[in-house]
Amino acid sequence: MQGTKAKTLNRKASSRVVALAWPLILSNVTVPLLGLVDTAVMGHLPDSDYLGAVTLGATLFSFLYWGFGFLRMGTTGFVAQAHGRNDAGALRELLAQGLVIAAAIGAALIALAPWVVPAALSLFDASPAVTGLANTYATWRIASAPAVLANYVLIGWFLGLARTRVTLVLMLVNNVINIVLDLWLVVGLGWTVAGVALASVIADYLALATALALAAAHLRRLGGRLLPARLAEPARYLRLLRVNAALFVRTLCLLFAIAFFHAQGARFGDDILAANAVLMQFLMLTSYALDGFAHAAEALVGEALGRDSRRRLAAVVRAATLWSLVSAVLASVAFAMAGEAIIALLTDLPRVRAIAADYLPWLIALPLVAVWSYLLDGLFIGATRARAMRDTMLVAVIAVYLPAWWLTRGWGNHGLWFAFLLFTLARSGGLGLVFRRADYGAGWLPADPLTPGGRGG
Repeated sequence: MQGTKAKTLNRKASSRVVALAWPLILSNVTVPLLGLVDTAVMGHLPDSDYLGAVTLGATLFSFLYWGFGFLRMGTTGFVAQAHGRNDAGALRELLAQGLVIAAAIGAALIALAPWVVPAALSLFDASPAVTGLANTYATWRIASAPAVLANYVLIGWFLGLARTRVTLVLMLVNNVINIVLDLWLVVGLGWTVAGVALASVIADYLALATALALAAAHLRRLGGRLLPARLAEPARYLRLLRVNAALFVRTLCLLFAIAFFHAQGARFGDDILAANAVLMQFLMLTSYALDGFAHAAEALVGEALGRDSRRRLAAVVRAATLWSLVSAVLASVAFAMAGEAIIALLTDLPRVRAIAADYLPWLIALPLVAVWSYLLDGLFIGATRARAMRDTMLVAVIAVYLPAWWLTRGWGNHGLWFAFLLFTLARSGGLGLVFRRADYGAGWLPADPLTPGGRGG
C-alpha cells in the first residue's frame, strides 16, 4: 500500500514537472527571436555602425539586467513556500515588497545612468562612432529599468504559484510588441538605434501592464489582505533582502566567469573568439530545457517545503532529476551527431567552422556536467537557500576556475574550455555536497516530526 502511494506520488510529481516546464521552455525559445529581428533590421541599414551599436548596447543591458535577476529568483522561493502554506496574506506582501524593491533599484539605475553608461561602454573599446550610437541607444533604453525589474518580480511571483503559462504569455506579449514596434519605428519611421531602444521600452511597460492585470485578477480570487503599513517597515524586508543580496553576489560571480572566458578567448585571436561565441550558443540551447525543469523544481520544492512534506519533496527531486538528465543526455547526443551541422548553421566562415569543430568535444561533455548546476540551483532557489549558492559559486570561481585557467594557459583555448568545465563541475559538486548534508532536502523541513505533515508528511 505504501509502495503504491509512493509510485502515485512520483507519477504526479513527474507530470507536474513536465506541465510546468514546457511553457518555460517555449518562453526561453522566444528570446533569441527578438535578437534575430533586431539584427536583421539594423543589418539592412546603410552603415554597419548601427548594427554594432545595437549589439553593444543590447549586450550592456543584458548583463546589467541579468545582474538583478535575483528579483525573480528570490521571489519565487518565498512565494512557492507561502503558496504551499496557503498563506494569502504572505503572497500579497511578497509581491508588494518585490515591486517596491524593483521600483527603488530601477529609479536608482535611471539616476546613475549618466555616469554608469559611458563608463560601461568604454570597457568595450569600440570605435567613437559605434560608442556614440550605443550611448544614444542606452539613453533611451535605461527608461525601461523599472519595468524590466518589476517584470522579474511578477514572473517570479507567478512561478512560485506554479503558473508557468503566465510566463509564456508575458514573454510573447513583450517579444511580439517589440518586433512590431521595431519594424514600424526603424523601417517605417527611420529612427535607427533610438527606434530599437524605444521599441524595447514600450514593450517592457506593456508587458508590465499585462502582468499587473493578471496579478490583480489572481489576487481577487486569492483572498487575504495586505496591510499597507507593513510596506514601510524595513524589518519586514530583511529576510527577502538577505536572500536577494546572496543571489546578487552569486549572479555577479557567474557574469564574471562568462566575461572572463570571452576576454581570455579574445587573446587567442578573432577567429577563436568567434568560434567560442558559436560554441557558447550550444550551451544556450541546452539551457532552454534545463532552465525549464529547474524553474519547475523551484516552484514545486518551495510548495513541498511550505506543506512540510518530505514525501512530496523527495518525489519532486526525483522527477526534476530524471527530466533534467534526459534533456542533458539528448543534448549531448545531438551535439555529438549533428554538432558540425549546427556550427554550419551558425556561421559560414570556413576558418571559424574548422576551429569550432576542434573544440566541439568540450560542448558534447558540458551538458552532462552543467545539468547538475541547473538542477541544484532550482532546488536551492525553491528552498531559499541562497547563501549556499553564493558560497559555492565563490569557491568555484576563486579556488577552481581561476587556478585551473592559470595552470593550463599552455594548453591554449583547450585550457580555457577545461577551466570552464571544471568551474561548472565545481558549482555542481559544491551544491551537491551541501544538498547531501541536508539529507537531500529533508534537512530543510521542520525538525519536529510531530509537526502536521512535517518530515514524514
